[in-house]
Amino acid sequence: MVIKLHSLRVIIIYALTFLLILFGCTQEKPEKESKVSKEKIILKIGLIPEQNIFDQLARYKYLGEYLENKTNIGIEFTALTRYGDIVTDLDNLGLDGAFFGSFVYAIAHSKLGVIPIARPENPDGSSTYHGLLFVRNDSGINGTEDMKGKIFAFVDKATTAGYLLPLAYFKNNGITDYNNFFKKTYFTGTHEGAIYDVLNKHADIGAAKNTVFYRLSQADPRIESELRIISRSPDVPENALALRMGIDAKIRNKIKETLLGMNNDQAGMEVLKAFGAVKFIDTTDKDYQSVYGYACELDLDLSRYDYIDD
Repeated sequence: MVIKLHSLRVIIIYALTFLLILFGCTQEKPEKESKVSKEKIILKIGLIPEQNIFDQLARYKYLGEYLENKTNIGIEFTALTRYGDIVTDLDNLGLDGAFFGSFVYAIAHSKLGVIPIARPENPDGSSTYHGLLFVRNDSGINGTEDMKGKIFAFVDKATTAGYLLPLAYFKNNGITDYNNFFKKTYFTGTHEGAIYDVLNKHADIGAAKNTVFYRLSQADPRIESELRIISRSPDVPENALALRMGIDAKIRNKIKETLLGMNNDQAGMEVLKAFGAVKFIDTTDKDYQSVYGYACELDLDLSRYDYIDD
C-alpha cells in the first residue's frame, strides 16, 4: 500500500511538472509573436537627382520624419545620382518606391508596374510643372533657326522637362536629327546643372523644369537677369510618390491617407511649408496621359525604352 501511495505521489508530481512546462510554453508563444508583430516596417524610397544630392535629401528629411511619426512605418530616403537608376535599381537596391518625375514614372510603370499614390500641390495652386528652353541674354538666340551649330545641355534621358519635351520641341520645329543639327549635345544629370551650365557659358541652350528654374532664381539673381526663356512646354504632373506593386495595400493606403491629410494637421502644415507645398493630392496613372501622349508622338516604346544617357 505504501508502495502504491508513493507511486501515486510520483505520478502526480510528474503530471504537475508536465503541466507547468506545458503552461510555461504556451505563455512564451504570445510574447514571441508580440515581438514579431511589433517589428517596425521600413520603406526605402528613392529620390531623383533634381538638384544636388545634399539639397535633395534636406528637402525630404522632415517629410520622412513626419510620415514615420504618424504611421510608425520607417522611411529611408536614398538619393540617386541618375534618373534611370530608380528604374534599374528598384529591385537591385531593394527600393520600395520613389518620388518619380513624370517621364521616369511612365517608364517605371511600363517596365515595373509601379503605382502612384500622391503628389504635392504648389503654393500657387498648381500640381504640375512644365519644361523650359532657355539661353543667355547675350547669346543672340531667339528661335530654332538660331540654334544650329550651338551646344545644347539636356538633363537626363529619363526626364520629362530635361529630355522628352525638348525632343517634342525639336520635332515640331523641323529638327529631325538633333545630333547633326547641334555642334554638341550632352547630359548634365540634374536640372540645376543644365541651368548653371548655360549661365556659366558651358552650353548655349538648356532644358530644365520650371520649378527648379524659379527656385534657383530666388537664391541667385543672375539666373533671372542673365537667362531668357525661349520656349515653354505644356504641363505634366509634379513629382509623385509611387510604390512598387508588391507593397501591401494596407501599408500603401496608410502612407497615402497620411500624405493627403497633412494640410489638416498643424505639424503637417509646417512640414509642407518647409517642403514647398500646401498639400498632397490624390494621383493615379490617368494623370500621366499627356506624358504617354508625348511618348507616342515620338514613337517611344516605354516598355523597351533605353534610358541610359549616350
